[in-house]
Amino acid sequence: MVIDLKRCIGCHACTIACKAENATPPGVFWSRVLEREEGKYPTARRVFFPVLCNHCADPPCQKVCPTGATSKRADGIVLVDYNKCIGCRACMTACPYQARFFLKEIKGYYAGVGTTPKDYLTPYEKVGYAKFRKGTVTKCTFCEHRLVQGLEPACVQTCITKARIFGDLDNPQSEPRLAMRDRHAFQLRAEVGTDPSVYYIA
Repeated sequence: MVIDLKRCIGCHACTIACKAENATPPGVFWSRVLEREEGKYPTARRVFFPVLCNHCADPPCQKVCPTGATSKRADGIVLVDYNKCIGCRACMTACPYQARFFLKEIKGYYAGVGTTPKDYLTPYEKVGYAKFRKGTVTKCTFCEHRLVQGLEPACVQTCITKARIFGDLDNPQSEPRLAMRDRHAFQLRAEVGTDPSVYYIA
């Protein structure tokens, strides 16, 4: 994936699309947009920086996982097997991108609000939360369930400014590679040696 920082307007559509597609519980944001203000009045401006799991070529989260719950597919996507995860959170400590979330509890957005019971789940949440397990770690999957259908990740498809570009980084003629060809592209925290699969265009 390539993210064009000049195109990101901080609308957070990627964050909402990710939550809607993957039904992540409250407090879990696989796709986030960090914000910062630069400059001084009258030339102050907001700067936006989208972040997600970088699906590293050399993922430190996989190395420290004692049960093999974290694995990397042949196409480079890093996934978590909730049936193997014991919730030790070693992967969270090892991840230099803070892209993993521990499911201490799995509750709905309206649980305990007003007269609703504390275990209340909407029909959407009941279906979406079925894949998660309490006491495990979760992360972005690049919407691998969509990729097998020939679709783009939800965050890419919904980006109104086309700031996110998804494709095969090994193919020099792919859309991400062409986008990086004429502009400076960089990997987040490249100095730690993880070789992320997410590139940013400055």
